[in-house]
Amino acid sequence: MLRVLKIAAAVEAISICLLFLNLFTVHWPAVSSALGPTHGTAYLVVIVSALATAGATTRGKLLALVPAVGGYLALRNLSVDAR
Repeated sequence: MLRVLKIAAAVEAISICLLFLNLFTVHWPAVSSALGPTHGTAYLVVIVSALATAGATTRGKLLALVPAVGGYLALRNLSVDAR
């Protein structure tokens, strides 16, 4: 599950950056239509994988709920707890 969380966290962060870039520049509806569901799916995968990860604390699971960067926060919490 940790590998899934890493990939989903990256997709979530990259997709939100691209969504904001599109919003503040050309604002093409096709880009929003493609990236919006991608970001939403990645966000849900981050939450589910953080909940399913063995050894994740309650704080780590709650950090996964933060939009855009929750996956990275949960991963950071997992790495701190592993030390």
